Amino acid sequence: MDVTFLPLSDKDEEELVRFLTTNSFPYHRIKAPSEGLVRRLLMEGRFVGDTVRTYWVIGDNHRLGLVILEELDTPTPMLDLRLVERFRGRGNAVPVLQALTEKVFSDYPRIHRFAGRTREDNVAMRKTLLRSGFLKEAHYREDWPLEDGRRVATVVYAILRRDWERGTVTRFEWEELEQPR
Repeated sequence: MDVTFLPLSDKDEEELVRFLTTNSFPYHRIKAPSEGLVRRLLMEGRFVGDTVRTYWVIGDNHRLGLVILEELDTPTPMLDLRLVERFRGRGNAVPVLQALTEKVFSDYPRIHRFAGRTREDNVAMRKTLLRSGFLKEAHYREDWPLEDGRRVATVVYAILRRDWERGTVTRFEWEELEQPR
C-alpha cells in the first residue's frame, strides 16, 4: 500500500470535527468526542503546536484516518493513530505505521526512539505495533481508567532509530534481576 501523510491545515477544522465525531475510538480515553470537545481541543493546540503535528493518512487514494505525533520536543515522540472504522481490521495499520516510522526518523534526525501506547486489551493494535517493528517496553499495571471504574494496563511499544535503519529488533530480557523471596 502506498501511504502518504498530509499535514492538518487550518482549513481542515470542519473535516477534523466530522472525522472525530462520526467514528468511534473504543480503545482511546475519549471514545466518542463531541463536537464541542473537538473544537475546544483545536483552540488549545491539541492537534498542531510547537510539540505536536497532525496528519491525514492517505492510502490507496483513500483517507484512512489521522495520526497525531506528540512530544516532538523529546527524543521519544508518541503516536496516536486513529483509523476510519471501515478501514480497521484489514491490515492497513501495519503499512501506515511503517511509513509513519520512516517519516518520523527521516523528518526529525535527532529523534532516537518512536513510541506508541495502548490499552492491554487492544490486542489488534498491540499486534500491529509488533508487526511494524516496535517492541514492548513497558506494561503499567492498572494504569488506564475505564468508564465503569475498572482499570487496565497501559502497554508501551517503541522502535529504536538504529533498529529501523538496520531492519532489526533489539530485544532485552524483562526479568534480568531475580525476584526477592
